[in-house]
Amino acid sequence: MEISTLEREVWKNRTRRYFFRRAAMGLGIPALASLLNPKAQARQAGLPGLPHFAPKAKRAIYLFQSGGPSQIELFEHKPALKKYEGVELPESVRMGQRLTGMSATQSSLPIVPSRFPISQRGASGAWVSDLLPYTAKVADELCFIKSVYTEAINHDPAVTFFQTGSQIAGRPSIGAWLAYGLGADTEDLPAFVVMISPGQGGGGQPLYDRLWGSGFLPTKYQGVKFRSVGDPVLYLSNPDGFTGEDRRVYLDALAELNQRRLAEVGDPEIATRIAQYEMAFRMQTSVPELTDLSKEPPSTFELYGPDARKPGTFAANCLLARRLAERGVRFIQLFDRDWDHHGNLPQGLPKKCRDTDRAAAALITDLKQRGMLEETLVIWGGEFGRTVYCQGRLTKDDYGRDHHPRCFTMWMAGGGVKPGLSYGETDDYSYNIVSNPVHVHDLQATILHCLGIDHTRLTYRYMGRYFRLTDVHGQVVKDILT
Repeated sequence: MEISTLEREVWKNRTRRYFFRRAAMGLGIPALASLLNPKAQARQAGLPGLPHFAPKAKRAIYLFQSGGPSQIELFEHKPALKKYEGVELPESVRMGQRLTGMSATQSSLPIVPSRFPISQRGASGAWVSDLLPYTAKVADELCFIKSVYTEAINHDPAVTFFQTGSQIAGRPSIGAWLAYGLGADTEDLPAFVVMISPGQGGGGQPLYDRLWGSGFLPTKYQGVKFRSVGDPVLYLSNPDGFTGEDRRVYLDALAELNQRRLAEVGDPEIATRIAQYEMAFRMQTSVPELTDLSKEPPSTFELYGPDARKPGTFAANCLLARRLAERGVRFIQLFDRDWDHHGNLPQGLPKKCRDTDRAAAALITDLKQRGMLEETLVIWGGEFGRTVYCQGRLTKDDYGRDHHPRCFTMWMAGGGVKPGLSYGETDDYSYNIVSNPVHVHDLQATILHCLGIDHTRLTYRYMGRYFRLTDVHGQVVKDILT
């Protein structure tokens, strides 16, 4: 009969316990104390044998643009669309591909070209919209993947797919997989940190904590969400009348009780709880220092823009991402919301670009100036793209675009990817891929590869089978690697 991972761990821990209890002269007692010493577990160790090969990147920063940025306005040069404005999307292009419930009932699907100028940038000649003037300046540092695709057509399964490798909730997130496989490179901060910026509109699709959760992995690998109001992490401050010394005494007593319980039942989640309490204690010192931007020079805020002084903005989170990377955090994920432009795109999209363009480019520049870009993989993109046809009523001044999973653009920079490269191609309508398709699992496999991981070998046994981030799919996109 198949036993679960938890049952197996309980059995192994009980076996150790019985051995130590029977060991002569109390030999097992110091060994058990060493195993359970929270200070010995301060830095989470990775799996034996990882990384599988020499990594190009030591860490990753993922700038996730939640809602689906329009590739047509931002990165696609499709001049032929001008002559087709208002014309019905040909069935020879759509080929019966499914529509969302928001477009399926429209009487027509009129083509609408971008209303914004786009130009080739830098020596690489990458196409970048005038909506992204700062990104345009660093285009030669970026690798544009213009042929990303997904099967998911609605937000929640699409975001879940990018974060966990499955459209169905419950799997470990990519950051949790990296923390599990590679461990932490710092003793005083988590291996995996998450920050969310709502954007100026304050709307957008909901983002659930499971998107940075550990799934069936031990909970110590889940992402820690930093907040912009109050303590950056909940309950970081001591209550009034409770000193740091009091906290230390309290945690030591609590650790002793937890260790006794762990010796009795062998539940590995108790060991996680012990380690996380110790991490929280160290974060009481490390996080205030991290989030104190007073020592950053004026040139930093000139680079990232005035929003970098406002907690919770995308710019402030980009600056914190650089500071987290400096301090050894393995995976840093920024979620920026409100990219979902079903209507009012000519007004809404420029606002989102103003929110994010300068800071994203500044992060690339800042990392390069500090000699960190070569060892830091930066990823930018959303869960899908937008349709070439108009959702809703097309007018002279207004239009919207529906979800489009068939092709969209993401960019990567830094550790392990070729700068100044545009990879993949779509048709004249930015509707189908004509060369070098890159699936979600391919992208995930490539990210892991840059960090020294063979995605087929980073697995975890659960419910009778071995799981991995890329499930049974995924090919490393070797053409974009250095």
